[in-house]
Amino acid sequence: MSNNKSLLSGVRVVELANFIAAATAGRFLADLGADVIKIEAAQGDPLRFTAPSEGRPLDMYENTTWELENANKRCVSLNIKVPEGKEAFFKLLETADVLITNWRIQALERAGLGYESLKERFPKLVYAICTGYGELGPDKDLPGFDFTAFFARAGYLECLRQADGKPMNVVPGLGDHNVGMNLAAGILAALYHAKQTGKGEKVETSLYETAIFNMGMMVQAAQYTDYGKRYPINSAENDNPCNNAYKTKDGRYIQICFPNYNVYFKTFAGCLGRTELGENDRYYPIQNLQANGLTTEMYDIIAECFAQKNADEWEKILTEADLPFARARNWEEMLVDPQAWANDCFYKMQYANGNERTLVRPPVRFREMGTPKYDRGPLIGEHGPEVLAELGYSDSQIKDMLESKALFVWEDKDK
Repeated sequence: MSNNKSLLSGVRVVELANFIAAATAGRFLADLGADVIKIEAAQGDPLRFTAPSEGRPLDMYENTTWELENANKRCVSLNIKVPEGKEAFFKLLETADVLITNWRIQALERAGLGYESLKERFPKLVYAICTGYGELGPDKDLPGFDFTAFFARAGYLECLRQADGKPMNVVPGLGDHNVGMNLAAGILAALYHAKQTGKGEKVETSLYETAIFNMGMMVQAAQYTDYGKRYPINSAENDNPCNNAYKTKDGRYIQICFPNYNVYFKTFAGCLGRTELGENDRYYPIQNLQANGLTTEMYDIIAECFAQKNADEWEKILTEADLPFARARNWEEMLVDPQAWANDCFYKMQYANGNERTLVRPPVRFREMGTPKYDRGPLIGEHGPEVLAELGYSDSQIKDMLESKALFVWEDKDK
């Protein structure tokens, strides 16, 4: 699973989790060389079956979402509701450095897997948990997905829509991946502490807490009710018209971003072919633009200019001027973006059925360790007998557990 340079060689992680956020943290640690063992129910993690919602075929053998979140891991399917399964789980924890979970607090407590219970038995264990809304407060027990706890509760859908329009469409994984990488950062700090002191730690984050942090600038600014505009707004009402997306002649959008209007505007006015705008004290500096109530007028001027040229033309003009911008690209264009390929964002996976698919890598690179290999995500319980044998179980004990359903290994009934 790892090479000699892997940063987390010798670290064992037990992942008692489903769906995306917690699995993201486990995937990142697995890429760093940790032995990440996913504990999965016999019926399978629900994430294995989300293909129809993502616009791709449902196939246990070619499951790109499963790969994204669970590559480089091993999987054991244990029924921890029965004594034999619970005993095997605890034996596994005895060998573990980290436990990652996204079970709800009440479910963990019922199973005897709450932090307070486990820290007495496993004092060196790093216990990492992510939830929908956090562990405290009136809504701590609510179910949470990124569509709800992240996008809706934390302002994305209400504040980032156009004032006269519906909320934006959202897709799975955006919030979850943020949470998973935050959790991984906390795990690594706690793991360092545990290795130094022999004392474990509890690490916690949630979809809601992460989304609040992401929205921090605007949440804080919302306190100043006598300044600025209250969101949602239409693009034309933006306090800074140079932080907008503009439609080109060929129907594409170019996002420009000049947070300091005064630094960029004169150069930008030249790109528009309207150098006089930068010399007019009605429009420059931005303090005058705003004081004169001309932000919407400037939006209209810029929009009219952008509508005169195609996106390719604007890309050339803005690149030559060294101005910050990007064309709004779709997913199909991202798959062939040379910038992404140059930075190892993607990996070509050759599936057993002969299909080759482009898969996304986690977004952190390490020079000396090099690029991690990309093993497919495990089938349900695929490594159960192997892992139990490592824990000292005999062949006969493993056979008995398989027969009693305390241990499960998926078999393709269609083969």
